[in-house]
Amino acid sequence: MNYVEGFVAAVPAANKEAYRRHIQEAFPLFKQFGATRMVECWGDDVPLGEITDFKGAVKAQDDEVVVFSWLEYPSKAARDAAHEKIMSDPHMKQIGAAMPFDGKRMIFGGFAPILDEASGGAMGYTDGFVLAVPSVNKEAYRAVASKMAAMLKDYGAIRVVEAWADDVPEGKITDFKHAVKAKEDEVVVYSWVEWPSKEIRDEGWQKFMADARMQPDKETMPFDGQRMIHGGFSPLHDA
Repeated sequence: MNYVEGFVAAVPAANKEAYRRHIQEAFPLFKQFGATRMVECWGDDVPLGEITDFKGAVKAQDDEVVVFSWLEYPSKAARDAAHEKIMSDPHMKQIGAAMPFDGKRMIFGGFAPILDEASGGAMGYTDGFVLAVPSVNKEAYRAVASKMAAMLKDYGAIRVVEAWADDVPEGKITDFKHAVKAKEDEVVVYSWVEWPSKEIRDEGWQKFMADARMQPDKETMPFDGQRMIHGGFSPLHDA
């Protein structure tokens, strides 16, 4: 995987099964257009934040659930080619016209992975993250992320991905930059951690947070953690 298209959306809780059918219908087309993996995850443990959070990022209403999803492509060129096909495919237009959620509030963007650590195994739960990192701190962030990824895998995670914004458009209502209040000199990072199950995830984070090596050091952290948004998600579709 060399390129990621990341999405966050708000879906009415009552439309969960309709949304599942929607993505199952769309996946064969994305696969035909060049995507190698499509993952859709339903909000399960999505906390409210003091400054930013996933619900605020997509202006989720009380009856809506946050969905965290991504498409994997072998390259940016493959993703760009897929976009052209999507825009002209009549079947995709039909699917888009019948979306069981408000697509105008969905945030999306293209990201280039700067870290992809995997140990193998089926994904049963995902932690999703979006944050803003000063562009000059890219290598410092990669170093911290690499250290965290190694520890998370020790505690049960099967994959950790960190992806640097490459093609993140501004939206009229919502977008990734506003989601984390990114400043002019900051770049959005889209990240996730895959776990075999929620139980292993919960135990893994407890061990991680208790590890003395990862006690937060606000003076050396290469980004503002107070604006990071995060949450736990259960897979709806992974193919």
